[in-house]
Amino acid sequence: MSQVTAVLRSPWVRRGFVVVAVVAAVVAVVLERESVGQALTQASWSFVALAVVLSLLNVFFATLSWRAVSRGLGAPLGVRDASVVYLVGQVGKYLPGGVWNLVASAELGSDRGIERRRTVGTLLVAVLVSATMGGLLVLLTLPGAPGTPLEEWGWMRWLSPLLVVAVLPVVLNRVLVTLLRVTRQAPVHDRIGAGAVVESALWALASWAAIGLQVLVLAVAVGAEPGMPLLRLSVGGYALAWVVGFVLVFLPAGVGAREAMLALAMAPVLGTGGILVVVLLSRVLLTVADLASAGLALAVSRALPPDR
Repeated sequence: MSQVTAVLRSPWVRRGFVVVAVVAAVVAVVLERESVGQALTQASWSFVALAVVLSLLNVFFATLSWRAVSRGLGAPLGVRDASVVYLVGQVGKYLPGGVWNLVASAELGSDRGIERRRTVGTLLVAVLVSATMGGLLVLLTLPGAPGTPLEEWGWMRWLSPLLVVAVLPVVLNRVLVTLLRVTRQAPVHDRIGAGAVVESALWALASWAAIGLQVLVLAVAVGAEPGMPLLRLSVGGYALAWVVGFVLVFLPAGVGAREAMLALAMAPVLGTGGILVVVLLSRVLLTVADLASAGLALAVSRALPPDR
């Protein structure tokens, strides 16, 4: 294990990882350049600009959600340092395997005095909080939504309180112990409290709201009628798409699975052409937001002293 750690700490390995991850993300955009160009001709630039802002807010709110967990588990970081650890690490999700973001963030956290196992533990808890909040939004928005396969399943909303159990501190702490044991990591003795969980959950909901509004804005740009039905499908549809993509960890950043689920969710309010534009632009804009925010976090961290 010490040899693996030594390799990971090599400056050349780190630079190589960043280059490969960024190239993978850029390639994903370049491969769709023709489709992106066609999609942009169908959407107003003002709507696209607003969608870009919402994409960046989604990423920023997700960072604050993780930071709340990190502080709650004894790893306090300022916003700048937290942004580097989280945002730069997240570029690793564009590589196949579903673990490279954890590896990258663990190393970046180690540079800032945070034990690798602690960083990994905080990321796992934050993902669980985010996934639970996403599942909660799915249950509150999609069941009973007109024109969807779940139109007659409105009763499923009553299951939403059950999801709250998953983010109770006693449950999260037990899950963290189990995950660290399974991955053969030393235990983290700090326990997360209710305050940190609530803060993380609220930021996670803000993140979901931002990306849901991004989908809504893009849908309106290609002809969807604004209103509560569209809001329900946009927020709930993206949350469902993310959860499905998260489960399929072997796909880089959930590519393919998320698009398919989001397209299915938007079918009641958009035609085939509009769906393709929304799904494609949503993915590309979020990728651009990931890369831009990671680059900005690195640039700021190098220009200013640590803020821990």
